Amino acid sequence: MEQDVIIIGAGIIGLATAESLLMHGAKVTILDRNLAGHESSWAGGGILSPLCPWHYSDAVTQLTSYSAKKFPEWAAALYSSTGIDPEFWISGMRILPPHETKVALDWCNQRGINIQQYVPTQEIINTSDSTVQTQKDHTLLLPDIAQIRNPRLLQALRSRVLQLGGKIVEKCKVENFQHTHKRLCSIDTTFGQLTADYFIICAGAWTSEILGTSALKLRIRPIKGQMLLFRFDDPPVSNILVQEDLYIIPRQDGHVLIGSTLEDTGFDKQVTHLARKNLFKRALPIFPELQEKPVIRHWAGLRPGSPDNLPTIAPHPNIHNLFVNSGHFRYGVTMAPASAEIMLNYLLNSPQPIDITPYQAGWHENP
Repeated sequence: MEQDVIIIGAGIIGLATAESLLMHGAKVTILDRNLAGHESSWAGGGILSPLCPWHYSDAVTQLTSYSAKKFPEWAAALYSSTGIDPEFWISGMRILPPHETKVALDWCNQRGINIQQYVPTQEIINTSDSTVQTQKDHTLLLPDIAQIRNPRLLQALRSRVLQLGGKIVEKCKVENFQHTHKRLCSIDTTFGQLTADYFIICAGAWTSEILGTSALKLRIRPIKGQMLLFRFDDPPVSNILVQEDLYIIPRQDGHVLIGSTLEDTGFDKQVTHLARKNLFKRALPIFPELQEKPVIRHWAGLRPGSPDNLPTIAPHPNIHNLFVNSGHFRYGVTMAPASAEIMLNYLLNSPQPIDITPYQAGWHENP
């Protein structure tokens, strides 16, 4: 394809979409209101799975499962081409009690997903001086779940997009659409008027705001998530730990992330003492070693919240050269390579790898 494409939004979805299009011959410009890769994509934990996948619809887990399988090859290719290691790591994920053991086992067994049960909780922590208390219940282990290091993945993707000849225009705000005869002719931005053959909105939490009246019934809104970062000399935990909606993510260099809140507070990205206190309080019984460690960073990101965690990856119903790839909520990083592939297939008019009907529904949701 030789078309000019403008992508609005340079987060994980926008960058992955750009890379895919560039590798197929398109001329791509990415616009971002801030800096590339500095919003929710950077702020997330990088778990390449829903926290408890049996709690989600088949439409969500179809996309996350298909996409997660692409990560080993994708991460390796990015590392090879850019020299930046995204740190793909099959660390496994443990689900701590309380959990629905039978529901989880049945769900995994029906789908051929490796799950192990009755692993004693006290074996989770590797450190010899651990004071974690023995619990009567046992954990569930999903040994094949992997993680990626978001900031490094974004650095690698940004580098790869530029390497392939893509243009990234930062601090560029889209102000207005100019369309006629059901086509988007141009967009007005703080850098002037820009034209292209196709326009793709990958603007995360800002998608509905950018589309304005063209958003129709699309419901994508900002949901704040706050996280804490600690540092150990060595990884103190061997797996990702999940307890209900709390997660503890070890990195290979000893960093440990604790997250995350879900706050419907608009475009407010301020961190709060209350969130910091609550995250620490909930993590401490699981991981008492945190008591001796200072919080070395506390941040917030704005996820693109959507009904039922379902993204919209589809052409606009009324504007034929306008597409949306957004609304991935908590799993934008996980869904990124598959979402980019779906968008590429739209533009190439190629068959889709999975049933994409659920990702078209966002335009028609009832308010």
